[in-house]
Amino acid sequence: MKFINREIELEDLNKRWKKETSEFFVIYGRRRVGKTELVKQFIKDKPSVYFMADKRSQKEQLRELGRLLGDYFEDTLLIKNGFNEWLQVFEYLKKNVTKRFVFVIDEYPYLAESDSSMGSIFQKGWDEYLKNSKIFFILLGSSISMMESEVLSYKSPLFGRRTGQALIDPLNFKQSHQFFKEKSFEDFLEIYTILGGMPAYLLEFDKNISLKENIINNIFSKTSFLFNEIEFILKEEFRQPKNYLSILKAISLSKTKFGEIANYTGLSKNVLTKYIDTLINLKLIEKEVPVTEDNLQKTKKGIYKIYDNFFRFWFQYVFPYKSDLEIQRYVEVLRKIEETFHQNQSLVYENVCLELLSDFRDIIFNFERIGRWWNKEEEIDVIGLNDKTKQIIFGECKWSKNMVDTNVYYDLKRKSSKVKWNNATRKDHFILFSKSGFTKEMKNLAKSENVFLIEKETLIP
Repeated sequence: MKFINREIELEDLNKRWKKETSEFFVIYGRRRVGKTELVKQFIKDKPSVYFMADKRSQKEQLRELGRLLGDYFEDTLLIKNGFNEWLQVFEYLKKNVTKRFVFVIDEYPYLAESDSSMGSIFQKGWDEYLKNSKIFFILLGSSISMMESEVLSYKSPLFGRRTGQALIDPLNFKQSHQFFKEKSFEDFLEIYTILGGMPAYLLEFDKNISLKENIINNIFSKTSFLFNEIEFILKEEFRQPKNYLSILKAISLSKTKFGEIANYTGLSKNVLTKYIDTLINLKLIEKEVPVTEDNLQKTKKGIYKIYDNFFRFWFQYVFPYKSDLEIQRYVEVLRKIEETFHQNQSLVYENVCLELLSDFRDIIFNFERIGRWWNKEEEIDVIGLNDKTKQIIFGECKWSKNMVDTNVYYDLKRKSSKVKWNNATRKDHFILFSKSGFTKEMKNLAKSENVFLIEKETLIP
């Protein structure tokens, strides 16, 4: 896999490596987000053994681990016999590791799933054998729920043992764009609207064919891994994914309020709350509230959004039309995409604008919070604010073929007056984002009123 970004995580791992003290580092995140590649980059120039757990029997996996460690330490007896139990692994490492060494176990949830005592075994292995060694022990997992319950939770035997952890998130727009450097901002936004920031998904698209061909070959084709990817993820995380599928489908259909989701799914309030909390914890959905709200927990203005672009795309254009796609009725489903894809692009563009606004904090002012705002009548795409300095910036995002004119700015000023936030003392700023640029009149007005203008991703001087 092409390695892009992750500089912060890699730098932290290397700093810890130089300390030469024992480390128990936990790395987790969704499947295909780049966890394994991060670790491979970290260990490529270091003495190390990497082991990928799977669903084979414990005996078979211990035999393979014996072969890997036997090869490294040139121990022919271990290569031949393997280990009989996991504690022998930790004991062997303590006896044989005298210098700095990395030991990696990938997909730990498979081990924990096959043996409920695995957490206690690893606790004993760490406490009695590795804790005071020179070993840099890394535990990885793709099931976020399992990693949190079996490793990070206070109820887990391993709680308190880790020396650090990293939740690996998908890449943002700017980072993802590095996979398609030759694509323009506009062309890559189409790809990002579909795939989001998952490295493995981005690598599936062929730069040398059209967007439609990529959708057909790499998403609609039932032999492509993206065709069943979402169902696979949900089955990995949940024993009964049916209700989770229903909730995600509801949100993909713009049923974003709690009551709307309840009506669509037919789930009771208590049950739905539990499911929604789980989906939020797994970063499959997010609860969004107006950025000016102070009490995030008690506000009733929250709406639910699908966190990942590909999840949204899959629930809109794959899940409802699986029967059509199974018999290769691709043209019919592509027509559905053509009818509504612009709306999805506009939504993703708003999120990209929030990302861009963050990049301009040194030029504008230091934002403490960035987000959207709405009430029953009005909506503002982008707001950044600082509670200490009482500064606020209001922004509008236009994913349109037309250049943005002064009417957009004047309407944004009107809507800004509806926002109740330090109205008597605040200092207002304004910013406009446009796919197609700005009229001469708007550029002149921006200079006289100090309005920030962003064309695609570039600040206009």
